[in-house]
Amino acid sequence: MKSVIVILASLFFTTGLMAQDYAVDQLENSPRHHEWVDVEYNGRTIHNFVAYPETNEETLAVIVIHENRGLNDWARSFTDQVAEAGYIAIAPDLLSGFSDEYERTTDFPTSDAARDALYTLDPNQITQDLHAVREYISNVPASTGTVVVAGFCWGGSQTFRYATNSDQPEAYMVFYGSAPDDPEAVQQISAPVYGFYGENDQRINSGIPAIEEMMNEFGKMYEYEIYEGAGHAFMRAGDDPNADEASKAARDAAWERLKGLLEEIIM
Repeated sequence: MKSVIVILASLFFTTGLMAQDYAVDQLENSPRHHEWVDVEYNGRTIHNFVAYPETNEETLAVIVIHENRGLNDWARSFTDQVAEAGYIAIAPDLLSGFSDEYERTTDFPTSDAARDALYTLDPNQITQDLHAVREYISNVPASTGTVVVAGFCWGGSQTFRYATNSDQPEAYMVFYGSAPDDPEAVQQISAPVYGFYGENDQRINSGIPAIEEMMNEFGKMYEYEIYEGAGHAFMRAGDDPNADEASKAARDAAWERLKGLLEEIIM
């Protein structure tokens, strides 16, 4: 019986690694410049993956907020895709400095452990981390100073939450993340929020009517698309070469929408 359990665990672990292989391949074959940058403030250090576009002009910057498994290979590969589209992209590891044993996402023994740790983070710390990362990336020489925030799953929720805590970013791109439910917080939003949702994700989509009503009531811009047949995390699922048709179609449509919105911001 023990041998069966070991074999099943091994297969599960191997499948998980294979699921990220396409992201690793994409990163390793990218011609763009990647670097790890430490952003420090108040004695705290945040580890960040940064990707630069191949361009001769200054560009806006996109902060990429990872899913609830931390800064994994897919989050880094998406950051590189943003750079491929022509923008500086920075992905902070919000598990930075979690403990002496777990300094960053890759230190955790499993993605489940990373997920569990994320849900214990102090929301105010997350806000301050994002402030520091925004300040850093808006001031790199290759940046125009304009910053957009995009997040996925847990990161989508943090993106929407950050919109209530900062008046600096130009826009917020919320990919299948829950919305704030505090009217006083929503009133603080000062930039457009764009939502990207999968049709088969009612856990998240059930909250859309309430936030839409609040955003309209307070005169805030909130525009969203719901992609037919797609479930939660369709951006990651749709990147997989073996993706189902609905996930791939949703990912491609959302990607084109995102690029279009970024182009509008820089015009």
